[in-house]
Amino acid sequence: MQQRTPPGSLRSPPSPLRGEGFSREEWLLDPEVAFLNHGSFGATPRAVLAEQERWRTLMERRPTHFMDRELPSALRGAAARLAAFVGARAEDLVFVENATAGCNTVLRSLSFAPGDEILVTDHGYPAVRKAAEYVAARAGAHVVEAPVPFPLADAAQVVAAVSSVLTPRTRLAIFDHITSPTAVIFPVSELAALCRAAGVPMLIDGAHAPGMLSLDVPSIGADWYTGNCHKWLMAPKGSAFLWTAPERQADTHPLVISHGFGQGFTAEFAWVGTRDPSAWLSVPAAIDFHVRLGGARLRERNAVLARWSSQRCSPVPGKPSAARLTPSPAPWRRCGCRCANRRPRSAPWRCAASYSTITASKYR
Repeated sequence: MQQRTPPGSLRSPPSPLRGEGFSREEWLLDPEVAFLNHGSFGATPRAVLAEQERWRTLMERRPTHFMDRELPSALRGAAARLAAFVGARAEDLVFVENATAGCNTVLRSLSFAPGDEILVTDHGYPAVRKAAEYVAARAGAHVVEAPVPFPLADAAQVVAAVSSVLTPRTRLAIFDHITSPTAVIFPVSELAALCRAAGVPMLIDGAHAPGMLSLDVPSIGADWYTGNCHKWLMAPKGSAFLWTAPERQADTHPLVISHGFGQGFTAEFAWVGTRDPSAWLSVPAAIDFHVRLGGARLRERNAVLARWSSQRCSPVPGKPSAARLTPSPAPWRRCGCRCANRRPRSAPWRCAASYSTITASKYR
């Protein structure tokens, strides 16, 4: 008897994209390793590393001239290219080292009082939760956690979970765009509408979104959005951004206050002391590489590949069986390039492709 294919399952992996000149040699990866875990640290292509080295050479040839005369306009040019990639205006976007720094920036820019609440979910990134707890403890405020079911039946479950703990004392809500431990795409626009109706500012931790999802950041309706470029966009390590709604910019300040203080949003973040800006300046090259590999077609293929890989997951021989979660095309259950499996601690799972591709990212 022919075995029936379960509804929504994929018989074979999606065909590779045939990008111009695309091959494994584009990266410095160990040929003995099938590297799949861009969710922790994306592998930067040779072409992007070469661009980073070009910027470093320019900086070292005339250090003072570069920092004083060339860097300001070059940095804003790179920010403008990234802003266009995520659907934003250049004047609303600044560079930070990583999404955790972006979340800390927002948390440290706000003032909290005793009894105030910072709302998070149990799908959030642990480091951001710790930052919220630190800021809350200093002010006598509290971190309130919304328990979101997993797996999800629909997006309404996420909104309902958040709504159940949203109170007049909530001063900030923080949500992942793609959850770190469970790889779920949260309905961020619906959550933004909920928070806006309650008068609660909202920060979106989009650490995994750039290069994985097609983004139009302003249309989400959040007050702040931070995302990494060094994961799925494969920019050099230490490249991320913080988008801030215009009405929030006057009260949003970098973690290090320096000469730009009081000169406007982008000026404050442009200079916080001496540092190597080459990772940020190389982000346009990473975008070019992403587009050359297919752009939106690449992102869609990765989503399909994640579904196919999850369907090939099976229990480790000799271990108890566990429930499997097959990603759905529904946004609240689908992950762009990662999958998560729900399992008891006693029943570890392996994936035929790679275990690392279905586990959440520990690092930012």
